[in-house]
Amino acid sequence: MYRQKRQRSKTLTVAAVAALVPLAAACGSEKANDSDGGSVGADGQRITGVQWSIDSVTVDGTTHRAPDAAQVRIDEAGEAAGSTGCNSFSARADVDGERVRLSDAMFTEKACDKTPADFEKSLGRTLTSGSLTTENDGDRLTLTTDAGDTVRLSKAQDASLYGTKWAVDVPGPEGQESHPVGKDEKGEEKGGAHLTFDRDAKTVSGRLPCNRVNASATVSDGSITLGAPSTTRMMCEGSLMDAEKHLLGLFDGKVDYRIDQGTLTLTSEDGTTVRAVAEK
Repeated sequence: MYRQKRQRSKTLTVAAVAALVPLAAACGSEKANDSDGGSVGADGQRITGVQWSIDSVTVDGTTHRAPDAAQVRIDEAGEAAGSTGCNSFSARADVDGERVRLSDAMFTEKACDKTPADFEKSLGRTLTSGSLTTENDGDRLTLTTDAGDTVRLSKAQDASLYGTKWAVDVPGPEGQESHPVGKDEKGEEKGGAHLTFDRDAKTVSGRLPCNRVNASATVSDGSITLGAPSTTRMMCEGSLMDAEKHLLGLFDGKVDYRIDQGTLTLTSEDGTTVRAVAEK
């Protein structure tokens, strides 16, 4: 059985999904190389390292359609994290050939009108019922219990560089990555650092860990030429200012970029790498 946990406020730890994202070897492309990394099942297709959209769950012959935002990713390191479309969940993941077992599952307990409780209950029951058989054709994955209940998934598409709100990871304590929380002009906490690219205006805008930022952004052949940044002039605590300085190092120069499903990786000419996750 799966366990539930109360929704906790956002901290400076890594977002679960961002922590599970593997990197493809090729830079400067919106298309990931599916042959890079990840465990494979008996049919030779990747199981881990893929952002899977949850399509439906069938229990005792009854099929429950999943909300559009329902998804899960299984990490090569043995962890899984995802969302029911309302509540987030995490679990230990053991992959052995064509079998997957999720254990020690934890679900948050938010109530959402657009996510049927029957779907969430059925999903939790199926994913944690024991060893699951996998059937994978590359773009679709079916997890089947010994009792014949199923979870059907499909490979999520790459997010678009343009118009997507990219939540940015920056260095945190002891080299960890985090989504720092900034402050607005009134000193109140705002969302973490994020960037949005505008195709028509050829600009990038958003929030750094402390200040807002705008700059020109010209995309060509897998790279982005960023102009000198224009920022607000607020002062925040030292850790936020250090993280902001790190991000500002990407501007006024060229960066290579790569999109792997919902993850954007930016690499500057001096080797500085920043990752960001597409917000739902």
